[in-house]
Amino acid sequence: MSSITSGNAVQYADSRKLAARGRLNREYTIAETGWFPWVARQLPLRRGDRVLDIGCGPAWFWASVIGEIPENLDLTLADQSTGMVEEALARCTPLPFGSVTGRQAEAAALPFEDDSFDIVMAMHMLYHVADPAAGIAEMFRVLKPGGSLAVTTNGAGNMLGIYQLTTVFGSEPFDPSAAAFGYDKAEQLMRARFGNVAFLQHPASMRITEPEDVFLALTSYPPGDGASEVQLDAFRTAIAAAFERGHGVLEVEKETGLFISRKPDAAGLVPQPA
Repeated sequence: MSSITSGNAVQYADSRKLAARGRLNREYTIAETGWFPWVARQLPLRRGDRVLDIGCGPAWFWASVIGEIPENLDLTLADQSTGMVEEALARCTPLPFGSVTGRQAEAAALPFEDDSFDIVMAMHMLYHVADPAAGIAEMFRVLKPGGSLAVTTNGAGNMLGIYQLTTVFGSEPFDPSAAAFGYDKAEQLMRARFGNVAFLQHPASMRITEPEDVFLALTSYPPGDGASEVQLDAFRTAIAAAFERGHGVLEVEKETGLFISRKPDAAGLVPQPA
């Protein structure tokens, strides 16, 4: 099991560690349209759809895009962490959905019947699954014929300017999530299961002005969260040097994308986007 899948129970017991990474992306991303609204506008959602969000986390996505999505969605929030499910339910239950339910669930063994959902979403979570092909197979199973799977993940070039600093922890100088389940693997596994896949990349970059936010984000998960004091001091020194080279700013490119596959309908045809 890779470092990105190990320790998930501690990492995602609640949203505190995730919040450090979320802040870095939220505060410093430069984009015409923010990530969550951009994703929402690409989804083939229709009024009254049954939607499964697997690996829902604290449901920041749904709270952010409630004004961007059709009314009366029946939303099922699922996560391997009961703490995340509880937080997600608390956040989404007051919102104007048709219904909101929560379920503790593993992506590779979903506790739902075949052909149950119009849309299944897996946002930045399949790199935490030991066997992502099994997870995609389960998502295919619970989709209705004609339904869609939406997956988000990172590309190999994502945030290289930051990940090159983590070599002091013994890490490779690139995004570990992209190494585990990046663009190539997402395209390969989704096409193999569905026979089709469409890809869009969010046009964005980062301009980071606060070194401490880099430190907090990259020490919120392995190996940074288990680093020695010597390694942490070296990491702070590397961050400071990077900001000095950039005259107080760290400019970082992003590669973050959305993959959508459609399950063939009863006639074996793939529905086209409306």
